[in-house]
Order: sequence, then C-alpha cells, then structure tokens
Amino acid sequence: MTGLRPLIAGNWKMNGLKASASELGQMIAGAGGPAQKADLLICPPATLVLAFAGAVQGSPLRIGAQDCHPNPSGAHTGDTSAEMLADSGATAIIVGHSERRADHGETDALVRQKAEAAWRAALIAIVCVGETQDQRDAGQTLEVVGRQLAGSLPDGATAANLVVAYEPVWAIGTGRTPTPKDVQDVHGFIRDQLTQRFSGEGARIRILYGGSVKPSNAAELMAVPNVNGALIGGASLKATDFLAIAGAVA
Repeated sequence: MTGLRPLIAGNWKMNGLKASASELGQMIAGAGGPAQKADLLICPPATLVLAFAGAVQGSPLRIGAQDCHPNPSGAHTGDTSAEMLADSGATAIIVGHSERRADHGETDALVRQKAEAAWRAALIAIVCVGETQDQRDAGQTLEVVGRQLAGSLPDGATAANLVVAYEPVWAIGTGRTPTPKDVQDVHGFIRDQLTQRFSGEGARIRILYGGSVKPSNAAELMAVPNVNGALIGGASLKATDFLAIAGAVA
C-alpha cells in the first residue's frame, strides 16, 4: 500500500434496520485509531444512508451507498439516483458489484453509466470487478477482469473520483480466499491496466481487495503489493470485526 492512503469500506448489502445505529455508534467510538492510517467508509442500505450520514458528523467515518440509477431523476419506480444519495449525505457509491451483475444482469456498459452518475453527483465511484469459479478454473481471470475494467471504467478517472475493488466472485461470503500470490497477480494486472489507460493518475487510484475479508486474514491480504485497502461484506456488520480489519492496516 506504499504511498496510497488505504480505504477500508464496509458493504452491508441488504442488512440493517434503524436499530443498527447502535453498531454504527460502536464503530464511531472506535474509529479514531484506525482512521489515523486509513479512510473508513460504511455503505448501508439506502434506507439508512440519511440517518447514518447524520450520525457520523464530526467523526472520521464516512457513509456511502451500494448502487444508483444512471439518470438524475425520472420515471424509474423503485430506483435511487446518485444525486438523491449525495443529498442524503453519501460520499461514495459502490457500482457493478458481482451480486448486482448476477442478480440484475448488469452489464459493463451499465456499470460505466452508473460510475459516471456517481461522478455527476460529485461522489466517488467504487467499481467492482472479479471472476467466477468457472472462469478462474478455465484460466480466464485476467481476461475477464481486463474486459470488465475496459467496459466499466469511464474516461477521466482520477484518484479522487475512482476506486477499483477486485472481488473474486467465488470468494464472496464463502470463507474461501485466494492466496496472497493470486491476489498479487490480479492487483498487479489491474494496476498495469490503470496506468496504461490513465497514465500517472492510474498509479494513484486505490485498488481494494474484497471476498471473505476477516480479522484473521486482513493483515496478510493488505500487505500484498497494490492492495490499497479492503471492501468488506459480512464482517463489516459487526463493529468489532470492522475495526479489527481497519486496525490491521500497517
């Protein structure tokens, strides 16, 4: 993580009610130490963004969102625009998560539009990429990740408006993680792709690892070259686990 300030981001997925504010309160209380070394972000469901954004005022913790519609407004029942999320206090939006790609058939082109929408609302786009088990077994990991990067990242990316998250689909919520060498290979490839396309700016864009990150493996994963933090799923629902992972930043 040399030279880049790490980002530890929690993706709560479809979990969390108003009562979860107590867990957030524990995160706020314990964030001081980890925040000296890393940026801290929690992405709750959209129903909690407004309340959580208010709760973290004055703390180093920031609130993000998990998805957005490409358009700023319109006849799109059930959808939420990036502008609405920014208005609620979000500072970033996760786009292109594998669960969105699989459950909702999101294409690289749509993910790109959503990333552009995040930028339009002056928010950071956290763009997710990653291969399935079948793709890895077929030796297609770099081909798949390269295609997703090319199609999902808009032109004009900077270290200030873009974060890339590599999440091997087969590792999400399974308890399985790639070896440090596997992670290093993919993150090194992503870094090469970013620098080829965005020149010097590509060297400063943070690349997160996600997929069964937990306190027991966080230090090892975040010591891998070109791993500039973590996108955490289930472990981010518990303040003790989230803070332990954040505290593993060297």
